[in-house]
Amino acid sequence: MCGTDSANGTNGASTTNGASPSNGNNGGGYKTNPYQPVGDFLSNVNSFKIIESTLREGEQFANAYFDTETKIKIAKALDAFGVDYIEVTSPAASEQSRKDCEAICQLGLKAKILTHVRCDMRDAKIAVETGVDGLDVVIGTSSFLREHSHGKSMAYIEKTAIEVIEYVKSKGLEVRFSSEDSFRSDLVDLLSLYRAVDKVGVNRVGIADTVGCASPRQVYDLVRTLRGVVSCDIETHFHNDTGCSIANAYCALEAGATHIDTSVLGIGERNGITPLGGLLARMVVTSPDYVKGKYKLHMLKEIEDMVAEAVEVNTPFNNPITGFCAFTHKAGIHAKAILNNPSTYEILNPADFGLTRYVHFASRLTGWNAVKTRVGQLGLTMTDDQVKEVTAKIKALADVRPIAIDDADSIIRSFHLGLNEQPSTNNSETVPVGDEPVAV
Repeated sequence: MCGTDSANGTNGASTTNGASPSNGNNGGGYKTNPYQPVGDFLSNVNSFKIIESTLREGEQFANAYFDTETKIKIAKALDAFGVDYIEVTSPAASEQSRKDCEAICQLGLKAKILTHVRCDMRDAKIAVETGVDGLDVVIGTSSFLREHSHGKSMAYIEKTAIEVIEYVKSKGLEVRFSSEDSFRSDLVDLLSLYRAVDKVGVNRVGIADTVGCASPRQVYDLVRTLRGVVSCDIETHFHNDTGCSIANAYCALEAGATHIDTSVLGIGERNGITPLGGLLARMVVTSPDYVKGKYKLHMLKEIEDMVAEAVEVNTPFNNPITGFCAFTHKAGIHAKAILNNPSTYEILNPADFGLTRYVHFASRLTGWNAVKTRVGQLGLTMTDDQVKEVTAKIKALADVRPIAIDDADSIIRSFHLGLNEQPSTNNSETVPVGDEPVAV
């Protein structure tokens, strides 16, 4: 329903895309952006980079199986959208993973191609040979993972990390080193390890909320502390097990992080990670000029539909931006305000994403202003009092059973046919005749 100007079978009247000309960059009705955070020299909310991990983290989603053709299609779409990096599955994972990695590297995309490998020299050597632009090296640092996963000490981790980083750098490639399960790792061990890899020239260090346990305040504190320890860039990776991935990513940027890992629709291990669309919904409010200038936001729905089809899921109804309810307004008091100025009940402008808003008028909650708009869209003329009368009829039927657009339209048309053909003496405002949706 989001992508058309027709009612499209839903209980709503579409409106035109844009907000009023007086609106600010974010459609919020302000000439300047009131949602810009307080200035902070460490904050990167206006200059962040996205490492898009649908082809790595997303491949770990329960339903995911991406053949080579699908991977190439997704990679090209993400590149056209404007992401800075595309991260793919480790070529050490399987023979086909290696071939797929090489195929994507040969596409000549603008985005840099990264692959995610264990902190192991064997994995690093395989990855370097594929033609990637950089390696994302990772190893678990929490007591849980050191004891029950790889069994290595912090001394071993530091020694191996330095060896792998120096090897990758010797090949002229970017390298990021990340701890896994960062928020359950000992802080002193973590900072000591990051300081060591920063000294040997790692491009980025990474913080990973591997189990999704972190809160925004914890994220801010850790990133801010790390920012005082290393001079390199800081990448962050947030799982969504407790629903904080978007908020955590935003707080990380405020605290000085430079790169955010995302996936389309947030797909990944378990409940996935920070969703690409959800992150940009947050960031376009805070940094409208940066986001609109860098990313082709109108492509978002196309990309999400592509990935949703590939992994055989439906886009959630409440998905930021592209959920089918995202720009639908139902309550009468909301509809009246929206018809006067969309920024009253919208912080996002659907036009920025190539979408439309809808005023839902076929329900018991509808208001006469919404019905008045629909009357005009149908090319009919009624006084305000007449619109209020037909609204009452729509509400009466909607109290008995669910109604669709056709039901409401039939009531409107029947009422109009039954009106006295004599000119009304009522001086109320009339609805203009026209075939086009009323602009808001």
